[in-house]
This record gives sequence, C-alpha cells and structure tokens, in this order.
Amino acid sequence: MHFTVITPTHQRRELLPEAVASVRATISAPLDFSFEHLIYDNGSRDGTAAYLREAAAQPGPPLRHWHHPGRQLAGRARNQLIQEAAPEAWLVPLDDDDILLQRTLYHYATQIEAHPGRPWFVADFLRVDEHGRYLPNEDYYAWQFDTPADMLRAIFRAEHFIQGNVCYSHAFIDQVGGYDGELAMAEDLDLYVRFLLAGQLPVLCPHISHLHRFHSRNVSIGVDAEKHNADLRVIYEKYRGQLQALGVEAPG
Repeated sequence: MHFTVITPTHQRRELLPEAVASVRATISAPLDFSFEHLIYDNGSRDGTAAYLREAAAQPGPPLRHWHHPGRQLAGRARNQLIQEAAPEAWLVPLDDDDILLQRTLYHYATQIEAHPGRPWFVADFLRVDEHGRYLPNEDYYAWQFDTPADMLRAIFRAEHFIQGNVCYSHAFIDQVGGYDGELAMAEDLDLYVRFLLAGQLPVLCPHISHLHRFHSRNVSIGVDAEKHNADLRVIYEKYRGQLQALGVEAPG
C-alpha cells in the first residue's frame, strides 16, 4: 500500500515546515506501507522554493516539489500533483498550513484493509489557532449517511461539509475526473459531490485526520453562510440534472 500526500502552497514559508514535518513524522508500524509528500508551489515569493530544496535533500520519506512562476488555483495545482502520483496510490490532501497526525495514514490503511473495494474515506479533524493551540467547541465531525443522495441533500442544505479530511484512491479520481481547475473556491467539495454522484459513500473512519489551523490568512477568510451558499449554487448548477434525478433540491 502506498500513500501520496498532496499539498499546493502559496506564500506559506512560515507555516509549511510544520506541515512537512508532520507528514515525515508518520508512524506506519506494525503495518507495512510507503508514503511520500508532493508539494506544488504556486508562485511564492517568500523563500518557499529554497526551503523545499533544502527539505527535499534531508533524509526521510520522499518529498518531491514543483514550482509555477505565477499563482494558480488550488484545483489545478492538486491535479498536477495527482498526475505525479503512482497510479496505485491512495491520495491524502493536506493544506500547507495544516498538520497531519502521526497515525493518520496508519488508520486510513487499516480502514482500507477492512473495507476492500471502497474508494474513499472520511475522518474527523480538530481546529487549532495560529499557534497550534486547540480550539474547544470547534471540532469537525463527519456524519454517517445511509445513501449518497442523503449525503448530497445535507451538503446542499449547508448542513454538512468536507474539508480535506479525506483519503481516496487514484483509480477513483481517474474514474470521476480531477479537481475543477476553474473554481476559485470549494473545488474540493465539487470533487466530493462527483464521488457521491458516482454512487460511492465514503467510509466513516474513527480517527482524527489532521489539525486545521485558523489564522488571519486562511483561504476561507470571509466565507460566511451567504458566500458558502453561493458556492453551493455554482456546484449545484453543474450537476443539476443528476441531482434533481436523485431528489436533491437546489440550495436556498
């Protein structure tokens, strides 16, 4: 079994080393799996490129990186990284300001072994402040749904969302297509909607995947309920026919 952690980055020189260190701290024993970290630098001007060259030269699990001269949308960067991953890889997105837990890949591996044939998995995550301190009452907890249509209804009612706390097979993303490289926001949710439209519920995993950091430069700053609903409407219109056939109503 092989895992590929994928991370687009832009102007995160001060936070990226913690994300890199968290992946390298992964403990696989007693299971036998390999893993690597792929990073796509989108036009950073803060020393990120030099840092990544130094980090990649250090001993430890493989770190591979690419650089684009200008800023790209996150979906395009993720697609570039997925193209570099092995066809048999299990893909785990990690934002450049977040922290993977040491046993995350181990727990995903145990769930993959326990659920043969299932192509994607979802876990809970915790929120921390800019200094990595735990924020009480801000945990994210995934829900169990009976059908993909039930999960889609909850998503488009803005009751449930998924934010990078997933693991999915390369084969599955090849089947449904990669991230929408034209979406400025919610390109990850758009992908997960397509996973559900393909008839696959995620396996709900009983572990914490990562620490999601709240700080003044979060990409999601300013995304309130109104903006989130606007993003949902954009996604709904892309798949209106399929969603209506499942009885999923448009966002209010």
